[in-house]
Amino acid sequence: MDGSLKRLTQLGVPVGIVMIVVMLVIPLPAAVLDLLIAANITGALLILLTAMFVTRPLDFASFPALLLVMTLFRLALNVSATRLVLIDGYAGKVIETFGHFVVGGSLIVGLIIFSILLIIQFVVITNGAGRVAEVGARFTLDAMPGKQMAIDADLNSGLIDEDQARQRRAEVHAEADFYGAMDGASKFVKGDAIAAIIITLVNLVGGFAVGMAQMGMSAGDAVTTYSLLTVGDGLVSQIPALLLSVATGLVVTRSAGEGDMGSDIVRQITANRMPLRIAGFAGMALCLIPGLPKIPFLLTGGALLLLSTRVPDDAPATPGSPAALAAAAEAAAIEAPSRDHPETLAEEIQVDPLGLELSADIIDLVDVGSGGDLLERVKALRRKVAGELGVVVPLVRTRDNLDLPSRTYVIKLFDIEVARGEAPPGTVLAIGDFLGSLPGEPTQEPVFGLDAKWIPAELRSQAELSGATVVDRSAVITTHLAEVVSSHAARLLGREDVRMLTDVVKRSHPNVVEELTPGALSLGEVQRVLQHLLDEGISIRDLVRIYEALSLKAQSSKDLDGLVEAARAALGPAVVAPHLVDGVVHVISFEPQFEQRMLECLRITEQGAMIALDPVTLQTVIGGLAQLLVDAENRNVRPVLVCAPGLRPAVRRLIRPAVDRLPVLSYPELTGTAQVRSAGVVSGERVMEVTS
Repeated sequence: MDGSLKRLTQLGVPVGIVMIVVMLVIPLPAAVLDLLIAANITGALLILLTAMFVTRPLDFASFPALLLVMTLFRLALNVSATRLVLIDGYAGKVIETFGHFVVGGSLIVGLIIFSILLIIQFVVITNGAGRVAEVGARFTLDAMPGKQMAIDADLNSGLIDEDQARQRRAEVHAEADFYGAMDGASKFVKGDAIAAIIITLVNLVGGFAVGMAQMGMSAGDAVTTYSLLTVGDGLVSQIPALLLSVATGLVVTRSAGEGDMGSDIVRQITANRMPLRIAGFAGMALCLIPGLPKIPFLLTGGALLLLSTRVPDDAPATPGSPAALAAAAEAAAIEAPSRDHPETLAEEIQVDPLGLELSADIIDLVDVGSGGDLLERVKALRRKVAGELGVVVPLVRTRDNLDLPSRTYVIKLFDIEVARGEAPPGTVLAIGDFLGSLPGEPTQEPVFGLDAKWIPAELRSQAELSGATVVDRSAVITTHLAEVVSSHAARLLGREDVRMLTDVVKRSHPNVVEELTPGALSLGEVQRVLQHLLDEGISIRDLVRIYEALSLKAQSSKDLDGLVEAARAALGPAVVAPHLVDGVVHVISFEPQFEQRMLECLRITEQGAMIALDPVTLQTVIGGLAQLLVDAENRNVRPVLVCAPGLRPAVRRLIRPAVDRLPVLSYPELTGTAQVRSAGVVSGERVMEVTS
């Protein structure tokens, strides 16, 4: 039964529209026309009542399409009625009754009533509803990016889940589509009012001409027969048109409320006793004016005074009313001292681990409706980093910042700016060496510092044909964010993140976790080891082997450097794998005698192992390493520095401030590497470069 009803409703509207088109061509019997006119009036009344009982405009989302169908139906009825009036001089009982009984058989009265209805519909209701629909559509579209960002901010902060965010985004798009459709539908109502005037004038002239020229009637008989039927036809059409115009105005002016329009109006009018009393006394006071009838004003004023006695003094204030605003202000004043509570302050001072702020002119990057895909790319970036480094990147809080210069984005780490870039609207970034022929703004790629140029988006194909690498603005920001996340992964790994990762390992390898923590090492000590690994660009995905190595090493020593080296040794080839190119790793090494000297100068401090060499020797070593690194990079080689295992942590601390991008490995970590090639040798006195 339900399936049959569903098929009936699916076919009903298309069949009805086809029948409306048929009505424009095929004459209808007067009895059928009476039935359709009754259906038109009843349907318009139903639509008006439905518009009054919805709680928000989207609850009647089909109204724009329904308005177009009803307008077409009414025009088809006009055509059918005009055909019957001009051919037969009779168009059914409904039109005849409206032409004779409703207007008293007077053409003048009928024309006046018809004109008043047109003025009410065209000048007052239609123009007002059209203006409200236009403004509503404009404001709704302008507010879409802000609403999208608010939804994404709630999603990133965990206030809503993916399903709720998807539902709210759908509602935002539905609201924009609805008001856009209403803006167009209001033009149908206005056009219908104009058409009614033209059709009535044509029918008046045509009926008078047919009556006198074809039927041989006198002028008086022609007016009586045809003109009154034309006025009746106009009235029959304008009553449902007026109802639909009112329904249009109700829908576009309806704001979200707690109930239907009637309930809201009654509740809001009767929310306060004083206005009812003042209006009641004012109505009764009008009786004092000489000449005015006393009974009507006494009845209306007395009714308001009686109603005021039924309204309690403590009636709840209507949301959005002045009383409600005053009550809210009073409540806020009462609750103000509670904002000084330590827990409240603690919540307000929380900072986001990772944030992305956009200037006002580039928030289109996060607006899905206009093709923005930045948020989806950020989500993909979080998955990519988790797969590569084994770190669950915190949610990226994306928001707009009106204080930023135009076309600017800022990446923040714990609410502190760590990177900034530009993404001019309407452009793409072309990266290459031969960009002089392309118009645009020269710049540098934010991650690798390559020469680039912001060019108009329509020149993308031309830039690609010239050999340039072209990336869109979202990709530029995402790549920059990925670089920041990778370089600060150690800072982003919090204690709770380590606990979560440990719990994941415990589900599959419970014995490994039980041997490690909390007996052998605390969670904080495990966190420091993992942070050191991330700090040197080593993935911590293989937590099982890392935890196994840490539990064994912790039995003899809890020295941080020793724990880190034990974890690196357990990872083995995974440490050197990122530095392999076609199975080859290029290494910079120390001269053996100088390396032995550094081992002898090794000192253990609270910050870890340090090399106690004189400043001149240290400067020579650092300068030599920097020179070899630059020379290797000029040959498109990414070398690593290799040394003895006991020396590696100290060497890393030594060169990090000056040559941070040079990885430091130990000899055992190169075991199993397919091929090792020397990129240079360094000592305290000289630098020997090897280019083969």
